[in-house]
Order: sequence, then C-alpha cells, then structure tokens
Amino acid sequence: MKFRLDPQLIGPLVALVLVTAIVALTSSRFLDPGNLANLSLQASIVALIAVGATIVIFTGGIDLSSGSMVALLTMILAVAIRDLGLPLELAIVAVLFVGVVIGGFNGVVSAYLRIPSFITTLAGLIAFRGIALLFNNGSPIFSLDPRLEPIFYGTLAGIPLPFIYIIVFYAVAAVFMGRTRTGREIYAVGGNASAARLSGIKVQRIQTIAFVIAGFMTAVGAILMAARLNSGSPNYGQTLELQAIAAAVVGGASLSGGRGNVLATLAGSFLIVVVQNGLNLNAVPSSIQNIILGAIILLAVGVDMWRPELSRRLSRLMGRKEK
Repeated sequence: MKFRLDPQLIGPLVALVLVTAIVALTSSRFLDPGNLANLSLQASIVALIAVGATIVIFTGGIDLSSGSMVALLTMILAVAIRDLGLPLELAIVAVLFVGVVIGGFNGVVSAYLRIPSFITTLAGLIAFRGIALLFNNGSPIFSLDPRLEPIFYGTLAGIPLPFIYIIVFYAVAAVFMGRTRTGREIYAVGGNASAARLSGIKVQRIQTIAFVIAGFMTAVGAILMAARLNSGSPNYGQTLELQAIAAAVVGGASLSGGRGNVLATLAGSFLIVVVQNGLNLNAVPSSIQNIILGAIILLAVGVDMWRPELSRRLSRLMGRKEK
C-alpha cells in the first residue's frame, strides 16, 4: 500500500515546523519537558473544539458561539454536580446533551429560519455567556468532584488522556468527512448549496447536522476545561471561538466552504498554541498577543481568498521558465 500525503496537509505541517523552530530558537524554555507537556494539554481543548468549527466552515457557515458555550456548559456541569447532586457520569452526559441541543438550535435558526450563521452565533456569543452569569450570581464554582481532574490529567499506558481524545476524535472526523455520505454532502453544500439542493441533498438538514457536531465537540471541550481546573466559571472560554476558527483557517479550510481537510485543522491548532506559548515565554503582553492572533487569521484568510490568483500567477511563471 502506498501512502500519499494530502497536499492540503503539507502547508499547515510546514508552517507548524517552521513556527516551532522559530519559537525554540527565541526561547530556551520552550523545549523544557514541563512546558511541552503544558503546551500539549493546552492545545487539546482548542483542537477538539476546532473539529466542530471546521465542519461548520466546510458547509460555508461560521460558529462564533463556542467560547461562550464553554462558559455556560462548565457552569451547568458545576451546578449539576454541586447543587443538584448528580453523579459525575450523569452530569457529563447532561452537558453533552445540552451541547447537542445548543448546536441544534444554532443550526435550525441558521438553516431553516435563514438567519446568517454569523449573526446567529454572534448573538449566541453574547447570550450564552449572559446565561452563564445567571448561575451562582455570576461567581465561579470550585472543587466539583475529585474524579473530574483525572479526565484531563490522567494517562493511559503512559499516554496523556488528552492525546488519546485528540487521536480518537480526529480519526472519527477524518473517516466521517472522507468515507461517509453525510461527510461528502457537507463538502457539497459548502461548495455550491444550490447545486447540492438540485442533486437531492437536503441542504438545511446537512447544515443543521454540522452545527450539532460543533455543539457536541464544544461540550467535550467544556468538560475538559472544567476537568482541568475542577471548576466551572462564566469567564472560561474567552477567545476560544477565535482560536478554533483560526486553527481551521490556518489549516486550509476555506471560509467560503466546500474545501479543506479536518486533519490539517489539528496542525493549525498546534500552530496557534505554539505561537501563543512562544509569546508568553517571551513576556509579550496579552494585548499584543491578541493583535498577532488577529493578524494570523487575516493572513490565513487572505491566502485563501487570493489562492486562485496566486495559483494562476505561479502557473504562468512556471510556464515561462519551461519555455
């Protein structure tokens, strides 16, 4: 069997290697085992939420609500354990269910009520954090359950559990997008919704499914966030939606929909986290970090928008050289 690397993976992987090398050269602490372990754990939450964000982008939509959803879902988990007395397992199932419901709500409003997903999820970004503030008078809830932290910090056969979560969910997402009918329909809807509708695809249903997946993956990220800090807080998840979208775009997902590779999003996720880690190690203020993150998103979107023109110019240049 021959292994063929998807061309869409090459760019993000090369960028990740280059950025990692630059950060390692600018900070002697970057390659410290403790820092690398912390970096990998930090990347896991962004990477998992980015799975759902990427699939929504494949349909031509956008999800701006995931960061606020994390805050709301961690508070729901905290209240379910502390105030309602639910067992940890049942509380986790409840959070996953609520995540699916919220994702379905975003999908139905965007697809069936025809309100652009940008507006729908922008409203969610504001409203969900507001709802989170209604719990416990807007204060965090700490020390939820001693069995919660091992979900994030535990290991299996010496491998940190977050790594296993990433492998499992990205493997499932890759198979889903590349080997199932629904996955192919997601690409078709993002590529040309009108043509997809004429070919018999239920466009609104597919768009809703994408948001349901995003809601579920955000709930997974919220559980890991709560497990990492053994608490729930309405302040959690700030800028997570931007990091997830940036990971998808840096990974090559087209904001116009219909093009991208979910595995490339994983490389994009680590690239974003490596950049932030390097800035932290070099004591760059958070305000500057936000500017740099915005610049990365702008650059990635610019490359995506200008890709056809760049390809044409490169083809002409190569043709002249051949002559």
